[in-house]
Amino acid sequence: MASFSRQEQFNFSRSGKPLPIFRVRHISKIYEMGEVAVQALKDVSLDLYFGELVVLLGASGSGKSTLLNILGGLDLPTTGQVIFADRDLTQASDRALTNFRRESVGFVFQFYNLIPSLTARENVALVTEIATHPMRPREALGLVGLDHRLDHFPAQLSGGEQQRVAIARAIAKRPQVLLCDEPTGALDFQTGKLVLQVLERVNRELGTTIAVITHNVGIAAMADRVITMRSGEIIRIQDNETKITPEELEW
Repeated sequence: MASFSRQEQFNFSRSGKPLPIFRVRHISKIYEMGEVAVQALKDVSLDLYFGELVVLLGASGSGKSTLLNILGGLDLPTTGQVIFADRDLTQASDRALTNFRRESVGFVFQFYNLIPSLTARENVALVTEIATHPMRPREALGLVGLDHRLDHFPAQLSGGEQQRVAIARAIAKRPQVLLCDEPTGALDFQTGKLVLQVLERVNRELGTTIAVITHNVGIAAMADRVITMRSGEIIRIQDNETKITPEELEW
């Protein structure tokens, strides 16, 4: 699927309102654990729009990660429907979901999942070698400010630098969506802000739709919208009329 600039994505609109890249309708997720059924999501409906940066807030167990995994095609809802662009992910075959994850979605997690025996360049190349229209590893690492660390191994990089390599790896295939689960959770305040600056730059310059899971309320001020979850349900969606930059964040 083609990649679009932020402006091009926002031009896909009706009545001046951007079109959704994700349409989530009445999804629930129940995990069966022996004789116990755990409901992780309860009748969740949501639109995510082309080119926006969204923060999902909530305590542990609120359903944030389950929702992110379903958006990313890593899991399927028990009931309900998830539409990505014009594709119904809930009706997709395993092969179609694999192609969706490979071409359209990038993932960033709290822990970096870099291969220790590979350099930063080689870790990014793992993705570019299987993508259809990838960036060069050097270009992706340059976007996250690490073009001077191409040939360093993970053990030679700080935690923040390793997370930025993970982001470079995720964006190198030019995904339309970047899904981030606690990307600053293992980092100190200053290093976390550097990682958020990278995410903001990817959103602004590449037009990538980004959803960031966090329990850190302070991060919400940089988002276009803030979605708050509790006990598997969305309890509030708030538009940020005035966003602040990651450099201005405090927590």
